[in-house]
Amino acid sequence: MIDPLRSVISPHSSMQETVKFVASPRATLADVAREAGLSAATVDRVLNRRAPVRAETARRVRDAAEAVGFHAARLLANRVDAMRPERRLGFLLQRRGTEVYRDLAAELVRATTDPALGRHRPMVEHMEDLTPASVAERVARLGERCDALGIVAADHPRVSAAVDRLAASGKPVYTLLSDLGTEARAGYFGIDHRKAGRTAGWVMVRLAGGMGDVGIVVGSHRYLGHELCEISFRAYLREHAPGLKMLEPLASFEDPHFAQEAMLDLLKRKPDLTGLYVPGGGIEGIIAALRDSPPARHIVVVAMDLFTETREALLDGTIDIVIATPLAEVARTVVAAMLDRLDGKKPPPAGPHLRFELCLSENI
Repeated sequence: MIDPLRSVISPHSSMQETVKFVASPRATLADVAREAGLSAATVDRVLNRRAPVRAETARRVRDAAEAVGFHAARLLANRVDAMRPERRLGFLLQRRGTEVYRDLAAELVRATTDPALGRHRPMVEHMEDLTPASVAERVARLGERCDALGIVAADHPRVSAAVDRLAASGKPVYTLLSDLGTEARAGYFGIDHRKAGRTAGWVMVRLAGGMGDVGIVVGSHRYLGHELCEISFRAYLREHAPGLKMLEPLASFEDPHFAQEAMLDLLKRKPDLTGLYVPGGGIEGIIAALRDSPPARHIVVVAMDLFTETREALLDGTIDIVIATPLAEVARTVVAAMLDRLDGKKPPPAGPHLRFELCLSENI
């Protein structure tokens, strides 16, 4: 046993100093009950599932266990999560024809129905019409039917206004993959686009050399994520390779056909193109253009998101590097945040962005 109060000689002093060691006895079930303001029998019912208890009571026990450092706090948290009432979690994603959004939808369904979290009801919808008016309408419609909403959308005043109205009604709205400018959104789950853009610049400088024209294709000029990628990519080239001239950005509108046409036109105008950065959607069309009209010299291509098309393009050398978003982690973290918010838990301060992965032909 450690004596709660003993004397030591400090190595930095010639005088004897009294240092208090406060013993930290293991928290007991009674300590949890005292902290929660409940009986020990009630805490035991929650811990050992001896009888049903109200969800609010279970949450009080969980919070108390965490507060006193109870050794079974994690087990209690899992039990309480499994007792949650069914929540309707809505997710509004971009076009179903895009594999990345189908993959994200599958991960969101998997996370929402995870038995450890209580098997909640996922409500996943895809948008074919990406005009601001249509997106705002879809936000309002799905928001009426769910308890919390996660969306992937371009930043626009009409979309922000729809999010503001939904948040004002008490329903939290989270942004996925690309953020929105409204302060009413409850949180953002995705990568750090500034770091992604600078990483793409780092790759471009090392693979393409220090001279030549570099193109960039964004999904839309209104996606905040794409905007940050473009700005930081341009800044890195300006700082480290001023001889690499970045061309004006092209927009694919998240459509492979538009992207293919834009890429074919770019190849005609700039036959000596050195590099290409694609932080937005439509990469399938760009890959098709590069294969159908192969340039005289290799173009260094940095793309976003790993899926069937980009994986194959990495393997055959059409593209060089993919900056991949961890979709499963996006899904798990946003679902956990939604459920905590609906349970009344105080949201933590904005956490770190999710870490992206650099994918090459040699590590996929």
